[in-house]
Formats: sequence, structure tokens, C-alpha cells
Amino acid sequence: MRLLMLGGTEFVGRAVVEAALGRGWDVTVLHRGRHAPPPGVRALHGDRTAPDGLAALAGADGDWDAVVDTWSAAPRAVRDSARLLRGRAGRYVYVSSCSVYEWPRPAGYTEDDPLVDGASPDAGQRDYARDKRGAELAVLDAFGADASVLVRAGLILGPYENIGRLPWWLTRTARGGTVLAPGPRELPLQYIDVRDLAGWLLGAVEQGLSGPYNLVSPPGHATMGALLDACVQVTGGAARLRWTAPDDVLGAGIEPWTQLPVWVPPDSDLHATLHGADVSRALATGLHCRPVTETVADTWSWLREIGGTAPLRPDRPTVGLDPETEAKALADGNPEGPGGE
Repeated sequence: MRLLMLGGTEFVGRAVVEAALGRGWDVTVLHRGRHAPPPGVRALHGDRTAPDGLAALAGADGDWDAVVDTWSAAPRAVRDSARLLRGRAGRYVYVSSCSVYEWPRPAGYTEDDPLVDGASPDAGQRDYARDKRGAELAVLDAFGADASVLVRAGLILGPYENIGRLPWWLTRTARGGTVLAPGPRELPLQYIDVRDLAGWLLGAVEQGLSGPYNLVSPPGHATMGALLDACVQVTGGAARLRWTAPDDVLGAGIEPWTQLPVWVPPDSDLHATLHGADVSRALATGLHCRPVTETVADTWSWLREIGGTAPLRPDRPTVGLDPETEAKALADGNPEGPGGE
């Protein structure tokens, strides 16, 4: 198989490239040159935001069985690349997001649920949901429904993460002491290990799949307790989790998802949206999700290999709770009950 990866040097793109190389695929990467791609690829340089940013791709020889694109800004960048590659790539795989569904979403929403209004393939950057949906429309316009795969990912974790969610929890538990653990322990989580996403995506190309797929683990594949217990274990066990009721967390003015990454209150629109997707379609096509303990352990190993500080995308907000706010919340709040600490 011949693969063109638009990006390929960070997080999702890098995981896809490494997985493709592991399968013996021939891989070409178009990137800006800010980070080195994995060895073994053919590298082309170009900035998709520049007027001539696709010149190297336009002048490159050959064609590809598939192109993979993770773009998350102005949809017109996807429009331009998809139009350029029409006739040169057999399939266009776009890593989209579950954010493209209309808000609020009921738990159990499927690929057939309503999508956000107002998205356009010709738009500049607007908001994340419409940017992703506009890019989907650009792919469909250029490649058609039969040669497009729309990977609607949810929360993505694992090595190379450049958003900072799991790295923040690992760094916090490594620091030790009493850790504010947002309850309940049994709160079900949905996420996808980036390597499982990459493996499914390449399998989709091999199978000739098309259409939209919600791509996260089955609901309840992990819990908040299992995630944080794994963080404590791999970082040495010095941290003590103090499980705190959701009302006490919110009462302390702490923001779900951003200040306490991954966590959102149970029985909320946010939880239904972020941890309630139906993934039966992806499971039926071979989606495999590794245990949360493996994701956590491998992310910790990678984090130590790079010196303990995860790279962060400059276009995403900082996540995590500062020590002062955590200490005050711990002092003011109450444990969640038996087994709270």
C-alpha cells in the first residue's frame, strides 16, 4: 500500500505513519518541517496555510492508495488538498471529530444523528465543530461518499499526546501527595488510544471502507477510577487519590474537562457528548481497544523518554489544575464516602 500522510510528525499523524511503516507500507509525508517525521518515509515540505503550500505535493511523482488528513483549522485547506489529490489517491481518510454532531447529543448517538449547521468547505477558521464538519464536506465534494472515510474520533489518548490531558494526570500523580480525584470512581469513560485509532484507520483502507464512523472505545471501556489508579501505579504509587463528589468539585469553581482533564460530571450533557457515543459500526469493522493500563503505562514511558514534559500544541488551551486551587478544594471539600481516599 502507498500512503500519503498530510502531517505525520505529531500525535495522531505520527501514530498513523509508524503503524503504516510497521505494516510495510510505502509512506509519503507532507509537513511544515517543524518536527522530523519517523525515519523511513519520503518527506515533502509545505505549509497548507500558505498560497503555494501544496506546490511540493503538486509536483511530486506518483499516486497513492490513500491519503490521511487530520487538519483541524480552516476547512478550505482540506478543500484545496482534496481537490488536488482527486484522481491521484484512491481513498481520502479524514480524521474528524464527534464534535460535528448537533449539540446537545443524547447518550448512544450514532453516525446518523443530526450534524451542526452552517459548515462550509470554503470557510476560513471558525469554531472547532464547524471547522471539522466543513472539512468533511470538502472531502465528500472531492472524493464522493464511496471513496471517503470520515473518522469521527472522540477523546484521543496515548504516546505523543500534544494536548496534555493524560500527561497532566501522570505528572500530577508522579508529584505525589493527596490528589483531588473527581468522582464517582465508577464514572464510565470513552476514549481511543491513538495507536488503536491508527490501526483501525489503516484497516479501513485495506478493507475499502467508506462513510462516517464514531471512533472511540465502547462506553465504559474504562472508568475514572481505573484511569487514575493506573496513573498512580505507573508513577510509583506515592500519590493518594481523594475521591470527591461531583457537586463538591463544581462547587469549588473547578472547570470539568479543562482543569480536570478527561472528567466531566455524570448525568450531564457533557458526559453524554464526550463519553456516550455508539461505536457499534466501528466495532463491526474490526475496532480493537487495548486496556487502559497499557495506554497509561506506555504514555508514561514515552513521557519519561522525552524528559517528563509533553509537547503542547500552541493552538489549544492549557489544561490542568494549579496546585493552589487543588489544595484549597481539598481543604474545603469532603471525600466521596467509604474508600474516598
